[in-house]
Amino acid sequence: MIQKKLLALALGLALFSCQKVSHEVVPEKPQGWEIYSTPKESSLRGLSPVTGDIVWVSGSRGTWMRTLDGGKTWDSGTIAGLDTVDFRSIYGFDAEKAVAVSAGQPAVIYKTLDGGKTWVLKHQASEKAFLDGISFATEDRGYVFGDPEDGRWTILETVDQGESWRLIDSLPQAAEGEAGFAASASSFIAEGDHLYLGSGGKEANLYVSKDRGNSWEKFKSPLQQGESSQGIFALTSTGKGEIIVTGGDYLHENQSEGNLGIFLPGDKKWINSETSVFGYRSGITFFPRFQWVVAVGPNGTDFSKDGGLNWEKISSENEGFHAVKMSQSEGTLWASGAQGKVGKLTF
Repeated sequence: MIQKKLLALALGLALFSCQKVSHEVVPEKPQGWEIYSTPKESSLRGLSPVTGDIVWVSGSRGTWMRTLDGGKTWDSGTIAGLDTVDFRSIYGFDAEKAVAVSAGQPAVIYKTLDGGKTWVLKHQASEKAFLDGISFATEDRGYVFGDPEDGRWTILETVDQGESWRLIDSLPQAAEGEAGFAASASSFIAEGDHLYLGSGGKEANLYVSKDRGNSWEKFKSPLQQGESSQGIFALTSTGKGEIIVTGGDYLHENQSEGNLGIFLPGDKKWINSETSVFGYRSGITFFPRFQWVVAVGPNGTDFSKDGGLNWEKISSENEGFHAVKMSQSEGTLWASGAQGKVGKLTF
């Protein structure tokens, strides 16, 4: 039964690929990354490509950066003068408007309307809060999720493009010793009315809501778990129901076992891939233009062209990428990482 499901998934992706890009020749594989010079050497975990030209990034030492010409030149600065704060999440609406979220203390959400010249505080969380990621389901409705407080996950919602934030009414319960990861700000995604949250630590679970967080189901993942360094670090949706999660143990970057899972929400079960990613992975995204899944981590980049069933390493150099995201226009794929590194996938 599982083999039939795997075959159906692969055939479905292949058919969808032919229908989606029949006007474009699909490359056999990505070539690698075009790396761009940026004015900051911060660790960049916040990443939000808007188009192939407009990209926002954020990171340590309060850093924000923006390019309007596809990475050739960059504007940069420090968000609200907070040069000791790590802004691990960012979401760009367009060239002028963006929302940035810090991870630790102070746990804050800022917004700019003028291309980063000024940033205005929109929310400040409690003294115990740690915010892990941001995701928008529509242009107006988005979410920020954070580590559990008093036994329940923190999930903030906005319906006005980040102008105001409130806790959702039905916060899912977390196990003791369970937490989120802000390694790439992508362990939580909002897709239509569906919300998906990946966890780690003592347990590595996938939390699923089909009704904007009013009700939740929890599914134990096959990823490494039990230690604070283990679990789900990132997840992505193929757009047809499958959720692919990745991570592992960041203290063992070259270990591959227990680093990948494919979840079928309709069947409420996990299926096994034929091969796995080649080490700990902190970021993953689906690229519908070519039906690729791309995962990044400290020891390189992997890609799959059959929905995560089989993986190939496309670069072996120690790139230090933390996050990988597709542009909202769906035409380009970008990555960000250590020492101010930003790259665009070439193919």
